[in-house]
Amino acid sequence: MSSPERSDSTVTPLRRPPIRQSTLVRSSREHTFGVFVDTIGDWWPLQPYSLGGERVRAVAFDRREGGRVHETWADGTEVTWGHLLAWQPPERFVMTWEATPVTTEVELTFRALGPALTKVDVEHRGWEQLSAEQFAAATTAGGGYPAGWAAILAALAAAAQPERSSP
Repeated sequence: MSSPERSDSTVTPLRRPPIRQSTLVRSSREHTFGVFVDTIGDWWPLQPYSLGGERVRAVAFDRREGGRVHETWADGTEVTWGHLLAWQPPERFVMTWEATPVTTEVELTFRALGPALTKVDVEHRGWEQLSAEQFAAATTAGGGYPAGWAAILAALAAAAQPERSSP
């Protein structure tokens, strides 16, 4: 049997799936969302997950659609991480992610599973915008973004848990 020859010379690029990570946080949805956006500079692992490393003194959300998420360095320099495309506290936000070679998109959702239990999901998408080399570097070097988001969500879960009183 002979196999039919393909006359179609069109190549369809592979769709790169989003990076998805989740964590459970032992606090209310409102508190968890508030910790994420209000105190991000306190708990976010700035080394290695920032653009300025040791120079970073603050990270802030301009809490509105179109607002920036940015870090401020010791010398006053502001570096944008992204812009808020959707702002729906305490349920979710969507932002551009400008720390990649080509802008991608990050969505965080906060779902109440009980009065003091919240599921936080992150979806980082838009990887098809990157070249093969850029994509490989972003997703494999040192664990890349998959490992980074897991570490960031673990840091959030620890920071958002209510402090326990000593006996």
